[in-house]
Amino acid sequence: MNKILIGAILTILLFGSFWMFSYFWGQGAGNGDNYELANATKMDIIQKTVASGSVKPRNEILIKPQISGVIDELFVSAGQLVKKGDAIARIKLVPSPTTLNQAKSNVDLAELRYQDAQRELERQRRVFKDGVDIEQSRANFDNAQKQEKRQRQLLDEGVISAQEYEGFKLELELAKNALDNAKINSQNNVKSFEMNVDIRRQELDAAIANLQLMQEGIAGKSGQVSNIVKATVDGMILDVPVEVGSSVIERNNFNEGTTIAEIADMQQLIFEGKVDESDVGKLKEGMPLKLSIGALDTEQFEAILEYIAPKGVLENGAVKFEIRASLKPKEDVFLRAGYSANADIILAKREKVLAIQERELIFDEKGNSFVEVEKAKGRFEKIAVKTGISDGINIEILSGIGEKEKIKLQKTAKDL
Repeated sequence: MNKILIGAILTILLFGSFWMFSYFWGQGAGNGDNYELANATKMDIIQKTVASGSVKPRNEILIKPQISGVIDELFVSAGQLVKKGDAIARIKLVPSPTTLNQAKSNVDLAELRYQDAQRELERQRRVFKDGVDIEQSRANFDNAQKQEKRQRQLLDEGVISAQEYEGFKLELELAKNALDNAKINSQNNVKSFEMNVDIRRQELDAAIANLQLMQEGIAGKSGQVSNIVKATVDGMILDVPVEVGSSVIERNNFNEGTTIAEIADMQQLIFEGKVDESDVGKLKEGMPLKLSIGALDTEQFEAILEYIAPKGVLENGAVKFEIRASLKPKEDVFLRAGYSANADIILAKREKVLAIQERELIFDEKGNSFVEVEKAKGRFEKIAVKTGISDGINIEILSGIGEKEKIKLQKTAKDL
């Protein structure tokens, strides 16, 4: 019984093995004729690289206050268009008692200095009017004039020589010059004291304005609203990072100050992105870009490459180079700052050139490229070809084959 069972099993195994051999042999024999052919065709090939980045205004201006205090009122909001000089916010000053007392003391001191300067000016004007500061020079001139007159009479009478007379005449001229200079100096002294009064008046006005600014927030005498923060450029308000009641710090040499608003011209936009080091050597300033905005999937924008960073940055194990491109906005499409975007950078372009799909190439161990060309039915020959640029799918054929040759399509793992 066991022998019969074993014999049956062996028979089944033998029959199954024969059937499988026949099936796979038939499949293999059939595959010899299972291939596809194609011709090289004329087409446009564009070689490009993609840079990821974002859309930004060319210049973003941070508006900062010139005085410290608390935001009393905001006049703008994000998205609003403003002109240079428009009010952005009003700041309420909160001076300390010490600062306020110091401002009052500065007013009192400036007033005393102004009064002293006025008294000195009046005194100098009286001196100038009475000729007190030129009395000595005038006396010397009068004396020299008398001496010259007496010596001229003696010269006419022949008592003294002409040479002796010339000495007295020279003394008269020197005395006259000294008197003229004394008059000029006296006049300049008056002008100097008048200038000093003006300076002291300006100091007093500045001290009063500073005190008014601390007490009321407005420099009333000068007519200048110093606690109003104004726009310094035309543009759109991108952000207002403060609220009413927020404390703000003035901008000075020791700190950057609190940003009250960000303003940018949204008609002057740029694309900032990064490209891999393998592609940066192919880039040149002035190259055209095609921008695709993630939030606007149906729109494409043109841009011109204007900057390539001279230094790369290591990111996730790869060296990246920053690029910037001037973007050409469309009148009917509003672009927002910070939109993510991808830029197609055209590295090379060939129009109406002979090309095949890149996957049809065969390479030897030296890196030479070949294609299989049909010479007869079912018989193929490897032909060396010289290739040009590739767009990742199609590749340019420079020499080796023409449009008439039938090329065997290489099967991929997906086709098997």
